[in-house]
Amino acid sequence: MEYLEIETWNRKQHFEHFKELLDPYFAVTVEVDVTKAYQTAKEKELPFFVLYLHACMKAINAIENFKYRITNEERIRIYDVIHASATIMRPDHTFGFSFIHYSESFDKFYQNFNKEKERILNSTDLFPPINSDDCVYCSALPWINFTGHKEPKNSESDSITRLAFGKFVEKENKLKMPVSITVNHALIDGYHVSLFFENYQKALDSI
Repeated sequence: MEYLEIETWNRKQHFEHFKELLDPYFAVTVEVDVTKAYQTAKEKELPFFVLYLHACMKAINAIENFKYRITNEERIRIYDVIHASATIMRPDHTFGFSFIHYSESFDKFYQNFNKEKERILNSTDLFPPINSDDCVYCSALPWINFTGHKEPKNSESDSITRLAFGKFVEKENKLKMPVSITVNHALIDGYHVSLFFENYQKALDSI
């Protein structure tokens, strides 16, 4: 188990300031180009959601700050890998929270997704068997092309990043999908969010 050395961290003052705020979160919504990902999904008969989710997790795992979590002792734990806790809908329009183990291999990630999908479709449980904060929360809202989004949170010490993916629309012969990201400012700054979107777009374009 590895922890960040806060005393020598160049963001020590930022961490100490933002963690004391009543609401230390900030969120932005950005349009990403999913043209290539959608075309690939159609050509290979793959779920579009799984393709863009895997690209998202590649981007998350490429940036160290997204692997930080604040513990109950106000220490910062560093995880090696961050997984996806995505909502998966059932035919009755309820949903379950999944815990999809991340793999750089899309095929393996797709297998992990299908296992969780099968579990959720054959149960009424809201929560997955795994209760861990080495994940990001992901919600899909494919019915709405939103320009802003607000996520619920547990407490000021909750430091799990949240993402929401909206309905894509065609603009200038490209398919643009809104992506909202909510982060704890004690750990993550706007610079790191910009890196995420840069990496996410690269991952989408390379599908």
